[in-house]
Amino acid sequence: MDRSLRNVLKACEMKIKDGSTTFYKAFGLLPSPRKEAVFVLYAFCRMIDDAMDEPEQSPYTLDELAYRLEHLEQAEGHYIWPALRWLFDSFPISKEPFWRQIEGQRLDAHLTRYETMEQFERYCYLVAGTVGEMLLPVLHDHPDQEVIEAGIRIGKAMQIVNIIRDVGEDQRRGRRYIPLEIMHAHGYSEEEFERGVTNEAWAGMIQELTMLARQWFNEGLNHTSGYPRMSAFCVELSSRMYEAILDDVATHHYEVFHRRAYVSALAKLGILQRLVKKHGVALPDPQTKETAAV
Repeated sequence: MDRSLRNVLKACEMKIKDGSTTFYKAFGLLPSPRKEAVFVLYAFCRMIDDAMDEPEQSPYTLDELAYRLEHLEQAEGHYIWPALRWLFDSFPISKEPFWRQIEGQRLDAHLTRYETMEQFERYCYLVAGTVGEMLLPVLHDHPDQEVIEAGIRIGKAMQIVNIIRDVGEDQRRGRRYIPLEIMHAHGYSEEEFERGVTNEAWAGMIQELTMLARQWFNEGLNHTSGYPRMSAFCVELSSRMYEAILDDVATHHYEVFHRRAYVSALAKLGILQRLVKKHGVALPDPQTKETAAV
């Protein structure tokens, strides 16, 4: 690997390190070149997300990202383009999930309040289930359709976690991803949502979405036996750490309007230790850089 490629891959690594401690720590345990591929995927997906949510800080608009992805061989001016060329040359990845993710991000420009669970689930697929599709050719040597569908479920489950965790932030942006359909089913009004009311109806609604997320996590993780061992470990580690955000939400009585849920370092360590034993993997020793069991 030449120096210029190492530099662009390092830039992608810094992007995931700064943007998601959970994903960085989990997928950073993969062997090369799988882990570098995950870093590239995260970096580009982050750029797609930022182009919609933080356009003033984004180097490209969604249209510009889409155009350069379509004409990837000629794209220049940012480290992501040589990184993506390396990714597509190294793994059998299709551009289709990237197009669908861009489609999902475009929804935020005009669909800011969701009415039905069908709309909600489609959004979860477009912005996060597609990430599962992108990751499978990197993490699995021969994924079949059943394995791909399982990976999509994990991505959709993670998006439900995102939506629950970010309720307050999204509300302040004028967005409501939680569908009116489920709000009405639990007797919770839009006016209560705007005031940030956390009552029994709100708790019941978040519990229902939590159950759906856990179902998708479990269905997805039930199909990891065919992965390489470290890939299976990293997928479950990232999933269980993300799922643990839901435990924190419940512990704090579903107050997500004014508090951002998180998983403590101690809780993450407990998940790590449990999964190391379950998967029988060895981890790099931070002192010696050699592998060691936790």
